[in-house]
Amino acid sequence: MLKIGDLRYTDFSSKIDFFGLDILIGPFKINLNIDAPKAKFFLHEMWCEYPLSATLSTRDFHVRLVKSGSHRRWLRPQIQFLVDGLPPFQPLPAHHHLPMLEWGLNWCIAKRCHHLLMLHAAVVERNGRALILPAWPGHGKSTLCAALVHSGWRLFCDEFGLVRPEDGALLPLPRLIPLKNESIEVIRSFAPNAHIGPSFHGTRKGTIAHVRPPTESVERMHETARPGWFVFPRWVAGSPLRLEPMLKSEAFLMVATNAFNYEVLGQTSFELVGQMVNDCDCYSLIYSDLDEALKALDELTRTTP
Repeated sequence: MLKIGDLRYTDFSSKIDFFGLDILIGPFKINLNIDAPKAKFFLHEMWCEYPLSATLSTRDFHVRLVKSGSHRRWLRPQIQFLVDGLPPFQPLPAHHHLPMLEWGLNWCIAKRCHHLLMLHAAVVERNGRALILPAWPGHGKSTLCAALVHSGWRLFCDEFGLVRPEDGALLPLPRLIPLKNESIEVIRSFAPNAHIGPSFHGTRKGTIAHVRPPTESVERMHETARPGWFVFPRWVAGSPLRLEPMLKSEAFLMVATNAFNYEVLGQTSFELVGQMVNDCDCYSLIYSDLDEALKALDELTRTTP
């Protein structure tokens, strides 16, 4: 199957500008149109492993990233994210193009994909079992996810744990992993071979840089996994490592409150979360040293039957 990286940049640029490209990412087909040159350049680099759809099947999202037409476009150029031709939020500075695209896709998935249970969690896989890492912003989820992905785990997603209600399987959605501020240099040092894109300064989350998904994770993005472990991570500066079992009742509450659409799915989500928590070992993790956390998780997941 033809991938974005198989296209010469000039061909990619003209196609995604004038006609849009149908791009497959996990279970979704995205029609993407971009008329911002810098955004196209970085997208060709960072999305190079994603396959292009050769069929005329239904698209899940029609997305555009366009230069804002406001009167400020010459002095302070802006960029606008559109879905089905409408802007769901205000434009951002033009040099924040890649973060805006990623945040916009998050919005599309969270608002429209209610046929799936959507957990706010990083998910990685090994030997057919998924390690699910639900966490609030600022708890070190993305940093830990990026380190795991470069330590023998397959990336499912950093932002969404997508659960299929009919069988409880987790669906891969291997997208860019956003690192913030100090975490960027932490991962550069930990995983020198990681492909980290440009840094975007002054965003609403500070400085952002993205880790490109490993090739294998994208090539295997149709291989599901069954839940294996729930680990609720939290980075605390200077704290000793603490990996402790959690009560199932506490884990259930934390999974439910970390879901994007728990209330929308009602009884389905109640039963699904209950079954997942019952089937998984559940732990809390407090860490300050990344290597210590990885070692503890590796021991936990290798010794659990």
